[in-house]
Amino acid sequence: MAPKTDNTEAIVLNFVNEQNRPLNTQNAADALQKFSLKKTAVQKALDSLADAGKITFKEYGKQKVYIARQDQFEIPNSEELAQMKEDNAKLQEQLQEKRKTISEVESEIKSLQSNLTLEEIQEKDAKLRKEVKEMEEKLFKLREGVTLVRPEDKKAVEDMYSDKITQWRKRKRMFRDIWDTVTENFPRDIKEFKEELGVEYDEDVGLSLQAYSDLIPHGKKRGRGQ
Repeated sequence: MAPKTDNTEAIVLNFVNEQNRPLNTQNAADALQKFSLKKTAVQKALDSLADAGKITFKEYGKQKVYIARQDQFEIPNSEELAQMKEDNAKLQEQLQEKRKTISEVESEIKSLQSNLTLEEIQEKDAKLRKEVKEMEEKLFKLREGVTLVRPEDKKAVEDMYSDKITQWRKRKRMFRDIWDTVTENFPRDIKEFKEELGVEYDEDVGLSLQAYSDLIPHGKKRGRGQ
């Protein structure tokens, strides 16, 4: 329910005095919506207050701008104004300190919120304990000489590795045969020719067929000519 006319004028007058700055009808209506005042009621109250001399106004075309009467306010002298500026500077400094404190508290809250809850800690602890137990069991088996890899899996890997070494040896021999044939009686420097083609020996890149062959378990090695 909207306030009565007298009450409306009192609300509008109090608002204009508190703001003490130029206001149009829309400014006042927007700010006074919390009092359930409509724009037409605010306009009527502003005009009534202006007619009664309680506020002043100026017209700019079709629009009126209202302002509080300045003769009702005490104007500070130079000393009072200087004191007000000093007080304002102190208040600004206190405000910055408060903002800094609030920021630190908010950061602390975020940090606490990012920490694990007691339930999450307990779940993680149980998971880690289980993993540690499993690792200890594996370590115990290794110390006891128990093989953790199935024999058939081990044999499959060894056979595959041995086959790859055999293929490496065959291809290396094939290349050397072709290379020796091509470069036999070659008029140019062989080393320069090799670099020009981008050919690299195993030794050029730090590889040794023999070193990899030595990794094959005893009894599975094949002869160099195989």
